[in-house]
Order: sequence, then C-alpha cells, then structure tokens
Amino acid sequence: MSAEELAVDPLTAARRLLGATLWSGPVGARIVEVEAYGGDPAGPWHDPAAHSGRGPTPRNAVMFGPPGRLYCYLSYGMHTCVNIISGPDGVASGILLRAAEIIAGHAQAGGRRPGARTDADLAKGPGNLGSALGIGLGDYGADVFDPESAIRLELGSPVEPSRIATGPRVGVSSAADRPWRVWLAGSPAVSAYRRSPRAPRGEKSA
Repeated sequence: MSAEELAVDPLTAARRLLGATLWSGPVGARIVEVEAYGGDPAGPWHDPAAHSGRGPTPRNAVMFGPPGRLYCYLSYGMHTCVNIISGPDGVASGILLRAAEIIAGHAQAGGRRPGARTDADLAKGPGNLGSALGIGLGDYGADVFDPESAIRLELGSPVEPSRIATGPRVGVSSAADRPWRVWLAGSPAVSAYRRSPRAPRGEKSA
C-alpha cells in the first residue's frame, strides 16, 4: 500500500479510493463517495472545473506534487473540503472526498457535527466530512501514507466494479456532465446530487 497506487489517471484513482479508510486521530471514515478532477492544459487530463485547471498557483501548488498529499480549501469561507492528490508527481489531479461512513470515533465525530441526525449524516457531503474528521487548512500538504502523519489513509482491497455507481459532478459549472463522481451503491452516507444552476445543458462528456 503506497502512494504509487494513486499515481494513475483521475478516474482510476477515484475508484481506488472507494472503500478506503481515512484516519484522523481516533476517527476512522470509510470513503463511499468521491469526485475526480484533472489539471491544466499542459497535462493529460485538462479539466476546467479543477482548481488546477488554469495552471499552478500558491493555493493549488500541492496538486502538482506527488500523489498521496492532502489539498484542503474552504468552501463558502467556512467548510473545509478535503482532496487527496493523485497522478504522477508534476501532473495535476486530485480526488475530492465527498462522503464517508464513520467506523470509529463516533463520539468525537458527533461532537464536531452536533446537527447530524444519524450516523450516516456525520460525514455526508464534503464539508461535513472535513468537520467530522477535524481536518482543517493546517493539514494542507499532509502525506496520508506517512505512518507518523496525523491523517492516514488505508487503501485496502479494490471494490468490485459492480458495486460502483457513476454520475456527473456536483455543483460545478464547467465540465459538469463529466461522469467523474463515483460512489458505493447503496451506502446511506452518499450525498444528494445537486447540479449547478450555472452549468449549461448538453455538455460533451470527457
């Protein structure tokens, strides 16, 4: 189990992350929904919806680095979204963690998510996932394969393809119909699909 397993194209990396366990201290979360994102025009997976879509900046620099690092950013100025970088070193791509099932540390996760009605709601949605795991902007760049890291990833065995569902990405206005959102079919923690009102209809998928 190493970062090299994520040094692949975004969709393959996204599928590989399904069923993996992300640990943040005593809280463990089984990843059940992710979204793949590519990079800038110079790379093999140009993606105008990605934060790296126009090239490197101080904010997205980690996306151009080696796989297995965390890219964290604030959504709407308050929710921390968590991405795991994929692809070879120097080629931008990343996987947004959209939802997870809490499998350990329920008390800690629940204390961070007092509004959650059920355990399935604790890490349903990218902002809620970041909150439940206590991940913040200070975790930007963390190596999730470093055994000494506060945030660690255990990949486990690949999920059977028959258990994986795919669909368009949530909330993006560019390349919204690209079927790069993947999830474990039947998991109660998978978030609801919401299309951006700014996304044009009839886009060509890639």
